[in-house]
Amino acid sequence: MDRDDLFGPLREAIEAGAAQALGSLYGLEGPFHYKFETPPDPAMGHLALACFPFAKAAKTGPPIIAQALAQALGSINGLAEARAVGPYLNFFLSPRYLADRLLTSALMPDFGNSSQGKGQRLLLEYSSPNTNKPLHLGHGRNNLLGMALANLSETQGFEVIKVNLVNDRGIHICKSMLAYQTFGQSETPESSGLKGDKLVGKYYVEYDKRSKLDPRLEDQAAQMLRDWEAEVPEVRSLWRTMNDWVLAGFQETYDRLGCQFDQLYFESETYQSGREIVLKAQAEGRVEVEDNGALSIDLTDIGLDKKILLRGDGTSMYITQDLGTTVKKYADFYFDHHFFVVGNEQDYHFKVLFEVLKRFGYDWAARLEHLSYGMITLPEGKMKSREGTVVDLDDLLDEMKALAQTEIESREIFGPKEQDLIGATAEWVGQGAVKYFILKSGAAREMQFNPKESLSFDGQTGPYLQYTHARISSLAKRAQEVELGSKEGYAWSGQETELLVQLGRFYELLQFCFSERNPAPLCTYLYELARNYNKYYYDQPVLKAEPNERRARLDLGLAVQAVLAKGLKILGIEPLKRM
Repeated sequence: MDRDDLFGPLREAIEAGAAQALGSLYGLEGPFHYKFETPPDPAMGHLALACFPFAKAAKTGPPIIAQALAQALGSINGLAEARAVGPYLNFFLSPRYLADRLLTSALMPDFGNSSQGKGQRLLLEYSSPNTNKPLHLGHGRNNLLGMALANLSETQGFEVIKVNLVNDRGIHICKSMLAYQTFGQSETPESSGLKGDKLVGKYYVEYDKRSKLDPRLEDQAAQMLRDWEAEVPEVRSLWRTMNDWVLAGFQETYDRLGCQFDQLYFESETYQSGREIVLKAQAEGRVEVEDNGALSIDLTDIGLDKKILLRGDGTSMYITQDLGTTVKKYADFYFDHHFFVVGNEQDYHFKVLFEVLKRFGYDWAARLEHLSYGMITLPEGKMKSREGTVVDLDDLLDEMKALAQTEIESREIFGPKEQDLIGATAEWVGQGAVKYFILKSGAAREMQFNPKESLSFDGQTGPYLQYTHARISSLAKRAQEVELGSKEGYAWSGQETELLVQLGRFYELLQFCFSERNPAPLCTYLYELARNYNKYYYDQPVLKAEPNERRARLDLGLAVQAVLAKGLKILGIEPLKRM
């Protein structure tokens, strides 16, 4: 049993007591089906047991059963009251029990953690950019989901290995190379003043413009790809130079966002290994040979199509290199689970990939999971990188920082001698706005990012949560100047009890987010916790209360702050002490 599992032991105690009562009252023998629910209104209770499942066997109406069980189950440790409400038995938790369990443990860094993943290795692949352009807002959603899911997985006890598969080969890469070779005039990141990824992206856009006027560029790009595969020295040298520029630019953005990877894979290093896997499968009779010599696998029996795995000329398909990379990752890490964070336009691809691996005899294919997410747009419309209208992630972060700085300066938070703090705070507030707004939407949904709405200091936003955290920091600082008594014997109010219950739900909330592979419920939880605390803050004096009341109310605030901080860090958002 995990330390912070508050409701699990209570359910078990209720089940044991209910089984005994059902036996003594109605002569029933288990096993019984217990249906627990969370009442829609905390005033109705903190946990509810539906009595419908017992009615048929007991030959008694659920409301009568609920009343009988209420009398039998009122003395369970941790419960203040068991109350029959129609066909439900509603339980109210003891605030003193909650305070004793939570106010200290909530301050611990591992509060809410589970051991369900202990001893298991989870490989999580995210980002997966192409080295022909800078990271854009779509990559931003991928990176933020990947980071948050990695952090959530770690709270569940998994050993998490974060990997990034860099798409550094193919015709799209050669298009940037050809445009640079033809029109670049030896421009470099240093001479242009551009980040390396932005410089290369500039020539990807240039290729698109020029190729519309000169169709010969298409053939030239295709020839460059053939030269790359033939390892022509001049082509390979240019490719390495431009790739290095892009990777250096990516790293600046990753560092800014807080993205970390334990392993980088490059398609240029793995694409050929997939060919050997397909040829081995051919020798084992697992694939078919087409009239043109191509190798295919027929997946129509499960509603998929026939898939070409190798072209007739022996060259690889996109799925071929993914077969090779995935097999290599298993050989490198022997993972128990592997999550791929990739947009929903690749849903079909991953169904095929996983099925092919399964049919090729890799039993670990059952451990693979595609975590799909919807596309993201701005109010102006969808992003298109070839036309140069893509929403550059660096530019967006700069814009959000500037907007945040304007808001911070208008609030006069920092004094004349603290102006150096404004820029750093604006950076964290701007990032908090972006990260929370993107993550609060369910991953599967397409979404529209609204910069101004995300930056509001009120409502369901990242800055609102950061502000609440800062407010409690200010309270704690001011509390150092007043007398604090003991909270022993403090009578917790209903409002305070609800905050304690919310803290107690954090453990199961993290489990739920992991099981759903979705950080959005955590975003909602943190907003509701902050909103309820702010209402409490306005309703109940803290520092102007009696000394023993000050201690209890301050400790509650510090527990709320600690949970806010942990939740924000899971989302990749910096908790702030001043705002």
